Amino acid sequence: MGLFFTVILPIIAVFAVGFLLQRVKNLDIKSISSLSIYILTPALVFTSLYKADFNSSYTMILIYMFALFYAMVFLNKVLAKILKWDKKVESASILATGFMNSGNYGLPVVLFSLGEKALPYAIFIMVIQSLQNNFFGVYYASRSTSGMMRSVKMVFKMPTTYAAIFAFIFQYFKITVPESIMSATSMVGDAAIPVMMVMLGMQLGSVMSKKPNWQVVISGVVLKMFIAPILAFIFVLFANVDPLVGTVLIIISAMPTAATTTMYAIEFDTEPELVSTITLFSTVLSVVTLSILLNVII
Repeated sequence: MGLFFTVILPIIAVFAVGFLLQRVKNLDIKSISSLSIYILTPALVFTSLYKADFNSSYTMILIYMFALFYAMVFLNKVLAKILKWDKKVESASILATGFMNSGNYGLPVVLFSLGEKALPYAIFIMVIQSLQNNFFGVYYASRSTSGMMRSVKMVFKMPTTYAAIFAFIFQYFKITVPESIMSATSMVGDAAIPVMMVMLGMQLGSVMSKKPNWQVVISGVVLKMFIAPILAFIFVLFANVDPLVGTVLIIISAMPTAATTTMYAIEFDTEPELVSTITLFSTVLSVVTLSILLNVII
């Protein structure tokens, strides 16, 4: 129970503040989201990856992230075939299960439970997940209307893409960033995690679902909250992964659905009520599942 009070409860309390704020004030989430996407998160990504000591663990993370995503796509396609889901429902389920909340939720859980030494790995996962979300998320949300080209364009519109690229370039060529610029960037980046936490609570406060498709909701929650961390555990067990990195992979895999998938579902009319319901239920359930998981693996 100790980890629940020291890790999960403080995070949930911040989510609750955002949730209540949104319920009472009904603020414009898009403005806060833009602040996070275009300023705070790129600063956090750049400073963390610029300072990171890149090794083979980052390659293993990259392999795992794509393996997990394709495993989720495969399982959803099997379920769609068995349960006779139409294309939109299949896409919605892939959106809800293929992308975990590695930023708003994953970063603070890793930071609070494992400390700053694990944060660069979690941030690298967030960057990979962001690229996957911007590409595959847009593709599966819009494949009936826009297709592949919009997905490619979306990746190169996101500032986190360039923050990561510049961090890698500066690392590789050993380019030194002036201390004054680095201090300012770090200060802005430090604000990213708390703002993302409040923003997730606000996004959940905006979720309204009238008649959820329980068959898809239950299957989606099971895939996201139980199957994904089991797959992570199997990967860590058989792959040559550093124990700290392995723990980060398992924790991040146990995260609920990424809140950004709801925005894609709304924009492209891909069963937004269904996606938002899975997001809400998986987030609520994560209070229990993450508490148990952290006590088992830490």
